[in-house]
Formats: sequence, C-alpha cells, structure tokens
Amino acid sequence: MSLLNVGSRALLANQVALQTAGHNIANVNTPGYSRQSVVLQTVQGQFTGGGYIGKGVDVQTILRNQSELLTRQAAQAGSIQASDSVRAERMRQLQEVFSGGTEGLGASINDMMNALSDVVSSPTDITARNVVLTRMSETAARMRSSAERLNDIQFTVSQQLQGSIDTVNNLATQIAAVNEQVARAKGNGQTHNDLLDQRDQLIREMNQYVQVSQIPADDGTVGLFVGGSQPLVLGNVATELSVGDATAFPGSGQLKLFFNRPGEPAFEMDENVLGGGSVPGLLRFNNTDLAEGRNLLGRIAMGIGMIMNEQQQLGLTLDGQVGKPLFSLPASMPGSTSGAGVGNVTFTDPTKFSASDYEIQFTTGTAGQVVRLSDGKTTAFTSAANLATLPIDGLQFNLTTPGAPGERMLFKPFSTAAANIQSLVYSPRDLAAANPINAAMGTSNSGTLQLGSLKATGEPNPPGLVLPPNANAAAVPPALGGVQLTFNAGPPITYDVLNRASPPTTLATAQTYVSGTPISINGWEITLVGTPKSGDTVVVGNALDPKYGDAYTRNAGNASSLLGLRDVKMFDESTLSDGYASAIAQVGTRTQSALFATKLSEALANNLERDRTAVSGVNLDEEAARLIQYQQAYQASAKMIQIAQNIFDSLIQGLGR
Repeated sequence: MSLLNVGSRALLANQVALQTAGHNIANVNTPGYSRQSVVLQTVQGQFTGGGYIGKGVDVQTILRNQSELLTRQAAQAGSIQASDSVRAERMRQLQEVFSGGTEGLGASINDMMNALSDVVSSPTDITARNVVLTRMSETAARMRSSAERLNDIQFTVSQQLQGSIDTVNNLATQIAAVNEQVARAKGNGQTHNDLLDQRDQLIREMNQYVQVSQIPADDGTVGLFVGGSQPLVLGNVATELSVGDATAFPGSGQLKLFFNRPGEPAFEMDENVLGGGSVPGLLRFNNTDLAEGRNLLGRIAMGIGMIMNEQQQLGLTLDGQVGKPLFSLPASMPGSTSGAGVGNVTFTDPTKFSASDYEIQFTTGTAGQVVRLSDGKTTAFTSAANLATLPIDGLQFNLTTPGAPGERMLFKPFSTAAANIQSLVYSPRDLAAANPINAAMGTSNSGTLQLGSLKATGEPNPPGLVLPPNANAAAVPPALGGVQLTFNAGPPITYDVLNRASPPTTLATAQTYVSGTPISINGWEITLVGTPKSGDTVVVGNALDPKYGDAYTRNAGNASSLLGLRDVKMFDESTLSDGYASAIAQVGTRTQSALFATKLSEALANNLERDRTAVSGVNLDEEAARLIQYQQAYQASAKMIQIAQNIFDSLIQGLGR
C-alpha cells in the first residue's frame, strides 16, 4: 500500500504542476498576471529497522513570482510618466495656439503696424486708412480666437480631470473590495495569488491617475495614501476625491484636488505634493502652463491696445476731433479671495507689463507684500494707501478693504484682455493721423537750428523744466498765438518759454538747450538740432488754429508716432512687433522641456517594467518545457500506481489459492 500512496501523491502533485503551468500559459496576455510556480516538499519518511523509507511528495504551496520592490518602482515610474505625458500633450495644444506663419497672430500684428506706413505717406487717402482699420479688426479677431482656443483647452482639461477623478474613485472602491477578499483568504492559511495580482494591477492603474504610497497591514490588506498622508484606501474602506476651485481664490480658474473624508470638511491638496499621475499633471498644466499662456496672450492684447489707444488719443482725426480709443480694454481687474479683502488692479504703463499673476499676502494690520507668481519677486507695502503709490510692473493695486492678517488675494490682470478685445474705430476719418501741434522756425533765424521731430506725448513737464504756478495749462499750444521758444547763444545755450496768447506771458527762462535732446512741455515734445544764435525763435502752435486752415488734414505726425510704436520695447525687452515671437519662444521652451521630461520618464518606466516582467512575466518556451517535464512525471506516477495495483492483484490471487 505504501507504493500506491507514493504513486497517488506523485500523481496529484504532478497534476497540480501541470494545472499551474496551464494556468500560466492561459494568462500569458493577462495584464498584471504574475507567473506561478508549484513548490513541492518531501513527505517525511517512515522509520524501519532498515532505515527511513520515503513516503512520496506533497504540494507545499503555489508560489507567486514577483518582486515587491520592482512592482512598486514600476508603478511609481509609470505614474511620473503619465504625469509628464499628459502635460506634454496639452503643451503641444498650447503651442499650436501660439503658432507662427502668415495665419498667426504675430503676422496680423505686423500687418497692422506696417499698414500705417501708407497713411504716413498719404494721410488723406481714405483707402489707406480703411486698410489700417481692417488690419486692426483682424488683429483683435485673432486675439479673441486665440483666447477662445485657450478656453477650449481649459474646458477639455476640466472634463478630463473630472473623468479621471471618477475613475480614481472607482478604482479605490475596487481595491477596497479586493482587500476584503484577500483578508478572508489569508484566514485559510494560504495566499490567494490571483487576488494579489488583481490588486497590484488596480494599484498600477490607480498610479496612472494619481500617485499613491502603499503600507501593508498584518491582515494582508494594503493601505493606499495620496499626497503623502491622506488615506485613500484603508482596509475595505475607500475615500473619494474631487476636483474644484481653489478655496483661497474662488472663481479664479485655479483648480485643486480635494480629499473628502466623510463627516469632515474637504481637505485641499496642493498639486506640487501629489507626485505623478495624470491628475497632478493636468492640475499643474491648468494652474501654471495654461495660466502663463493666457497671461502672455493677455499682456500682448493689453499692451498693444493700451499704447495704441494712448497714441490715438494724442492725435486729430480728419474732422479735427481728438482721437477716440482704437480698442476696447478692461479698465481694471478684481482680486479673488475667500476672505474679507476687496480690491482691484488698474493699468498704468504698458511698457512695464509682466506676464504673470499676482498675489497679495497680508501680514500684520493692513501691511503685507505683493508677490509676482511667475518668479516669486515680492514688493512690501505698509498700508493700502502706500500700496496704491507703488509702481509694480506697470500696474496699480487698489485695496478698498484690506484683508485680515494671513489672508491672500489673487489678481489676474491679463486673464480676459484678449478674450474681450474689440476694434472700436470703424470710420476711416476717425483715425487720428494728424499731430495736434505744429512748429515753425522764426523767419529771421540766423543760426543752424532745424526741426528734428515734433509730437504730442501726453506726459507732464519733466523735472528740469520749472514753470511758474498755474502755468501748465497755458503751456498747451493755445488756439491763438502758440508757445514760443527764444534762444540765447550763451554760453551756455539757453532758451525762454513764452506764451504768445494775449497778453503774452513768460512761462520759463534760462532753460538749458542741448542739440538733439527732446524738449518736453506739458504733453508735447519737440526735438531741435543745430546751434541757434541769440534771438532765434521756434513757435509751437495748435494745429487747429484758424490761421493754419485745414493743414492738419495733410499732417501725418501722429500716424508716424503710431508706426513708431512697433519699435518700442514692451515685452521683456522685446519690441511691440517682436513681442509675439517672444511669447512663441517662451511657450516653445516649456513645450520642449515637457517633451524632454516625457522621454526621460518613459525610458525609466519602460526599463523598470521590463525588469518587473522579467521576474513576474510568463515565458511560453519555459512553460512548454515544464509541461513536457510534468507530463512525463505524471505518466511515470501513473505507471507507479499501475505497478502497485498489479502487485496488489498478484498478492490477492496468491492468498486466494
């Protein structure tokens, strides 16, 4: 009977080995499956006078071939790769918004500025004026179109985030359910390999959306933590995540991930501590990359629109009217906060704009600091009144109600400028191409004095020009007479400023003259070159003075100033005409950086997954060889049972005689 028992045990053991090999082959393409091996152990022998006689073999367990370290490393690397990949994908879409070529916004801006040259050449040409207005309308339309595409990207990101969070919550529920099954199976004394594979695969899928850390429990379950410390899954209990507006800045467009523990307020998590996964990647893109793209576009719209509006309002139309704004722009932008603070930001100098959002952080009383979020630069202030006097990147921050200590306010100055910009001038006669002033050299001048340039600036008197009290209003070229500069050959060469209205009034005396240096007086600027003689004069007059008739209609001084704006340094030391190219470069740099990070993380993830598969994966050639091995052993075990049966039959027959 011992031989029969040995054969039976061998037959059963080899049958299990065959079944396990078949199970491996059947699951060769199953995601997350780990190769299983039969662990055999010798049955303790029976003692006899002749020694211990073997009693065969038993199956000790079914071993799951896997490395816990490689499994976790591969899951984390895959999580980082998912984050980099989704960000790179969205950055490519953002780069398409900032495209070059003839259909890009940059070409439209250059066409608009270049069209002004025809007006400079022929200020009364209605066709040339119409072309300029058409180009302005096209530029505004392309800005709105680009802003709409950014809105579409943001909507897609928001929808993808919501779908990803739904998937994460579903995976967490499944993992909690598998945890419960694993805990029950462990009570039987053996590990349920297929359940462990299922759980590891669910965790790998979870890491594709949000990176989690794992802590095993004594009952076989695994706790999953997100953001380092928030328990997403504990035992058979799963907690839901959600995405919503940042609690500190509601309505600002910033999105945050929330941990929703039952019976407690939702806990907001910063995407910078979430690690990898597509959800943190999308949050970083929305709150950083997309925000910068919107700021770059909005700064271009606000800067170009504001500086051209200012220049347009310094000129005269064909009907002798002061020019009206060319583009519609926001006068101010409100701050976002969940606290008591109320304030807005207004625009003062378009040449100083920085493509950034700003945050006011209140410290003690009404004091605090303004933080430029693009690079962290801070500007301290002592009170709301003090803040209003501080020039910060061409912006003025106005606090109606200061916030409490510890409170924060977010300002997005350029977030809507491009989306809402409109061309406001439709009639070609309303393009303010003419200078509101003119200049004439004295007929009896004997020096070499010549007119270099003359333009309205709208700027106040410089510190070097000292006028008597209440003289500024008189310094503007009056309707009759004008303002006369009378020179004294010196040395040094000086000039006096005379208001020629009736009666004449001296406005300033002994002002230093330097050839080629602009002379600025209350909103207009004249540049003279050459050396004057004593008594030489220059008269600056109002272009609408009746004695000049309609000469202003043939003047293109303001159109020339509008054309000259294309060379003004505005956008991070880039000129107006090169500002869009600078924005393309910044977005392109971010995109290339994202693509490079994707390649690195993808290579690392593939290498770790290959290492994990080398341990856990099924090799069909090896399994086929094992099938033959176990088949032969099974046949030999069956032969052993057959021999034992023949011996037993012979014994029975012998006893029967």
